[in-house]
Amino acid sequence: MREILSDLDRWQKQGKQVALARVVDIEGSGPRLPGAAMAVNEDGDVAGSVSGGCVEGAVVVEALQCIADRSRKIVTFGYSDDDAFAVGLTCGGTIHLYLEPLDW
Repeated sequence: MREILSDLDRWQKQGKQVALARVVDIEGSGPRLPGAAMAVNEDGDVAGSVSGGCVEGAVVVEALQCIADRSRKIVTFGYSDDDAFAVGLTCGGTIHLYLEPLDW
């Protein structure tokens, strides 16, 4: 989380809308441990990582949707999901992410 604080501070000062994605659970092997965080601003700029790069593109799409409709959600990417292969998650596990828009 600390790795994204300077970006969050800058985006807040710029008045950007931001969504935060956090790893809340993993099953099997996972690319990042619970607590890993990634922030996405309304322009699609990214800070941090929740998967070391393998699902970040899909997380950006989900985060932008959270910003647009001010929703919170849990999304899951797993080894057995066709979607996981499509976005590059092939580490053999399942990751659960909690996404929410930030309210400055």
